[in-house]
Amino acid sequence: MRGGNRSGHGEEVVISKAGEPVAKVVPLRPKVRRTGRGSLRGQIHIPDDFDELPDDIADAVGMR
Repeated sequence: MRGGNRSGHGEEVVISKAGEPVAKVVPLRPKVRRTGRGSLRGQIHIPDDFDELPDDIADAVGMR
């Protein structure tokens, strides 16, 4: 497909000048569709002590 919209069909297109590649056009990734609450269940882990700061950092920011 010459001169068409190849990148719109999922192809990479290399642009060249005097036979030397100077740029590449690549298709964007499709948007991630979230299925709603809980769609990332089991993929993310937040430790139980997530909200606890180490003593030295808590002192440095005036939280103790």
